[in-house]
Amino acid sequence: MKKTRRILSMILAAAMMCAGMTACGGTSSTGGSADAGSTAESKAESKDEGGASDKKLIKVGIINNDPNESGYRTANVNDLKNTFTEENGYDAQFSYSLKNDEQIQYAQKYIQDEVDYLLLSAADTAGWDTVLKDAKDAGVKVILFDRTIDADPSLYEASIVSDMVKEGATAVEWLKSQNLDKYEVIHLQGVMGSAAQKGRSKALDDTAAELGWTIVSQQTAEWNAEKAQQIVQTAIDSGKSFNVIYAENDDMAKGAVAALDKANIAHGVGKDVVVMGFDCN
Repeated sequence: MKKTRRILSMILAAAMMCAGMTACGGTSSTGGSADAGSTAESKAESKDEGGASDKKLIKVGIINNDPNESGYRTANVNDLKNTFTEENGYDAQFSYSLKNDEQIQYAQKYIQDEVDYLLLSAADTAGWDTVLKDAKDAGVKVILFDRTIDADPSLYEASIVSDMVKEGATAVEWLKSQNLDKYEVIHLQGVMGSAAQKGRSKALDDTAAELGWTIVSQQTAEWNAEKAQQIVQTAIDSGKSFNVIYAENDDMAKGAVAALDKANIAHGVGKDVVVMGFDCN
């Protein structure tokens, strides 16, 4: 079983596209979330009961964020689907939601279905203790991917995640290195409570407080390009002064750039507005 666990973790790691930070010449590369939605689907086709092939398959329940959340997430979902196939020895089921309570319901269902492994990219860091204890009691091995959670590490087998706090710190250090005359920042946040939002927000909040940067606007656009564009457009229309947009993913950065372009505001390193984004999609 230990060998199986190692192989599963290695395959998951290969399927993951690690999130990163990009400044891309001062204009962030693009991406974006969709409105919170939820779906569930089964990858494996049903086979005759008691068939030998059924017994050979490793049952996996995979809980992820909405595939349309961002370019990164779309690629991540596709990689997981291409990896956890019957041909590779898996009976995999997939569920998607940006809502933590729905993800927890999916987890409970997979435990009842007696999956061997539960793979989880949590929408929120909190609220997972009970269901993880249920999984452990049922002998279901839990592996976290992409997103951390606030839970006892003994409740999951492995954690293959991005260091969101370090990403935020790296982004802010780069902004500091630009030595701007002033820092007036529009802060576009991701889905509140997610590990990515918490980690990426922390560095900016701490630095702004320490160095006296002005946070002109701080709102969640929920990873969504259109919502980000609306927030930035509102700031422009109201006459607010800003020279930095700190978007917690690339889709929101794309939306911000669309608003700047519409208003003929130059953006990029050495221009009127520096745009920061994350995920390199």
